[in-house]
Amino acid sequence: MVSNGPARDAATVLRSRQRWIAIAILLAASAWLYLRPSAARGAPAAFDGATMGTTYRVLLGGPAEAARIAVLQRGVDSLLAAVNASMSTYDPQSELSRFNTSVSLEPVPLSAPLAEVVRLSLQVHAASGGRFDVTVGPLVDAWGFGPAAEPAAALPEALVDSLRVFVGSDKLELAGTALRKADARVRVDLSAVAKGYAVDVVSDWLSAQGETSHLVEIGGEMRARGLNASGEPFRVGIEDPDPNSRRVRFAIALSDRSLASSGNYRNFVDLDGVRYAHTLDPVTGRPVQHMLLAASVLHERCADADAWATALMVAGPDSAWALAQVNGLEVGLLVATASGQVEERFTPGFRASLLPSPR
Repeated sequence: MVSNGPARDAATVLRSRQRWIAIAILLAASAWLYLRPSAARGAPAAFDGATMGTTYRVLLGGPAEAARIAVLQRGVDSLLAAVNASMSTYDPQSELSRFNTSVSLEPVPLSAPLAEVVRLSLQVHAASGGRFDVTVGPLVDAWGFGPAAEPAAALPEALVDSLRVFVGSDKLELAGTALRKADARVRVDLSAVAKGYAVDVVSDWLSAQGETSHLVEIGGEMRARGLNASGEPFRVGIEDPDPNSRRVRFAIALSDRSLASSGNYRNFVDLDGVRYAHTLDPVTGRPVQHMLLAASVLHERCADADAWATALMVAGPDSAWALAQVNGLEVGLLVATASGQVEERFTPGFRASLLPSPR
């Protein structure tokens, strides 16, 4: 889901945010910045706004005049509006919405940006063994993770199987920039990758404008270029996987890389006395039941990090670790143990980015 733009009332914003969380099949783990501006260089310039049912923030690597900040913000808002017009599932006139409502089984030409995001989604789908799937929306809704009411009980296998008939990225075929669906009921939702893609778009544009030191964050997904106002990597905090607190667990030095973090430790649905996390496995069509609490991914591109964070959360701790090794990913996993503790698993590249504990 990508939002319709800033002109929305509070109720619409709330529904949009809820939908984003549901269709992304996870709750993005909170991340924020530790600002230590150098007195010699002055406070870093920053601006923020609303987009995609959440917020964005841009932090520059140094001070800037108000007029310059206003120009940059207008440019960023324009870029995000363009992504919205292409990939929104809330705007019935968006490019993606028109594809979803079409009953044609013929190839549909896509704009280059939309084709790029679909191509990445299909690549991660294949590389993750189907854990990342942009067509899973009908199953998410049926389990009560979307805007529809929660079911009174766990879904019967027959209903899950009936929905899986038209769910699956294998029912999409992308040839060049033309996309075809094998079943007219197939619909695509890019919520689990569009935020990361938008971060990349904004970051690339800022660099082209001469702002080669900056950090861009949308809904917890972020990308840093260059150094902060202190001449150091940007400092990013990742929260503890505790649903009752917002405490920072570890901090990362981020420069010329992207970070996406996802978790399933806050949102649940109780069915027949069983608690299901808001993470749905497209392979089985059912909510996952494993001990992985949160996954963070470092990657050159934020879109890739965003998609892979989702895939790893679906896979579970052991499969996620194996996927990271096979695909050369730098990841940090937080895993619940039988004793109630939290185990940290870091790949070497991810561990090298860790800063001394903020606690």
